[in-house]
Amino acid sequence: MSPKLPVVKAREVARVAERLGFVLDRQKGSHAVYYRKKDRARVVIPIHSGRDIKPKTLAAIIEDMGLTIEEFLKLL
Repeated sequence: MSPKLPVVKAREVARVAERLGFVLDRQKGSHAVYYRKKDRARVVIPIHSGRDIKPKTLAAIIEDMGLTIEEFLKLL
């Protein structure tokens, strides 16, 4: 059984992405697009100030980063 998803803000998710080598490519409205050059991976993080990222959205972002929930929790 996998661990429960944490409640996190967009800034915390962006920090994990940056630790993994993703860099901010562009932002349009509330969506920040991060790229990683070595494997051309792309992650879109919705940035809404003061609001948590919804669980299903967070699960998709974690998958896009190529992580398991456990690995994500260690990088937080």
